[in-house]
Amino acid sequence: MKPSCVLVVSCVLFLSACGDAAIDPRGVEKSETLLSVSASGQSDVRPDEAEFRAGVQNWASDAEAASKATQEDITEIVAALRELGIAEGDIQTSAVNVQRIDWGDRRGQFQASNTLSVRVRDIDRAGAAVTAVTGVGANIVSGPDLRLSDPEAAANTAYANAYRAALSRAQAYAEAAGMEVSRVLYIRDAGGQQGNRWLAGAQATAFDSAVRTAPAAPPPVSVQAMPESMDQGGAAIMPGQTTSAVTVQVDFALVEH
Repeated sequence: MKPSCVLVVSCVLFLSACGDAAIDPRGVEKSETLLSVSASGQSDVRPDEAEFRAGVQNWASDAEAASKATQEDITEIVAALRELGIAEGDIQTSAVNVQRIDWGDRRGQFQASNTLSVRVRDIDRAGAAVTAVTGVGANIVSGPDLRLSDPEAAANTAYANAYRAALSRAQAYAEAAGMEVSRVLYIRDAGGQQGNRWLAGAQATAFDSAVRTAPAAPPPVSVQAMPESMDQGGAAIMPGQTTSAVTVQVDFALVEH
């Protein structure tokens, strides 16, 4: 029986020591109450750039002839884009392909294709660029990918709105509890989405794992589809707005009035 008694006393002393040494990792003082808030914010900005793909494909009895015809057409497409003021650095080859056709009506022929990725830095000229390339023979056109030239500014506005929302919610909690917000203990960028692009949040730490679960990803933001008129070589491109939607997690310390 004596060994059992010693074991029990040892466990009690160990737990007591651990309790005395415990320190709140968030720095909450005894006179404060911890409030954890998760809030979202967004900003809507009109895209000012567009990127689309334009190219051509040709068929011939041999690979060399098909490739030559395709290269001639690509040269005309590039010239048309340059005439619109599209810089050479904004025109990039994205795919080149030559293959023998072994099926259908063109069996035995060769198909050659070449596709360019075109960046239009003035979105109001994107429609004209599409019309120009189809006018000189482009028979491959896809896109557009509507973009922001300064995506960080739009994201920062959304984050600022998210923090303001978190603070407003914290103040509402504090008022209802007869308290006030004393200070901010912790802020974590939980990421979000900007159009069809993810905005990476801060990596979770051991502290995060200990005090909260990981936030759910924000719902997908709808991306504007390519107008039908663009499929047909038209110039109608509606920029609409790109939404930046983000989430932040903030820990506040509340004190009595």
